[in-house]
Amino acid sequence: MKYFKFLVMICFIGILFSCGGEDDICESGEGTPRMKVAFKSLETDKVRTLDSLYVAVDYGSGKVQLGKLTNIDSRLIPLRVDDSPYTDVYFRLADKGTESHVRVSYTTKAQYVSPGCGIKKSYENLSSELLQSNPVLKLEAGQNQIENEDKTNLFLLF
Repeated sequence: MKYFKFLVMICFIGILFSCGGEDDICESGEGTPRMKVAFKSLETDKVRTLDSLYVAVDYGSGKVQLGKLTNIDSRLIPLRVDDSPYTDVYFRLADKGTESHVRVSYTTKAQYVSPGCGIKKSYENLSSELLQSNPVLKLEAGQNQIENEDKTNLFLLF
């Protein structure tokens, strides 16, 4: 019985130390970057903060609501990672309000990162088209490639 307790204790300690940090997936920002969207006033052309913003994205199987954020000056939006040349993004200022439809077109490039992270997509030649214009009145292009999430790729003018 004494040896059994010792064996169980050794197994428990072995299991405890065998859990390592090498299985962390894309913790250091190596994953596919998201598109950064910021907001400007149409009259003054100055960056502004929105009281609330609702975002939905069509990833190919219908709209997916990304939720509401309040008091924001920018938003990170994940784009499609399949072979589609565009992503449809929908913006509205109120829960049941009118919705603007923006189509973001791009070309993608895939790069293998690591076994835990897999393949990273980078987006190039970004262009945006405003298909429905209320509440967003106009679009302004930012950086036309997405390699990281630091620079703004698209400005929405309200």
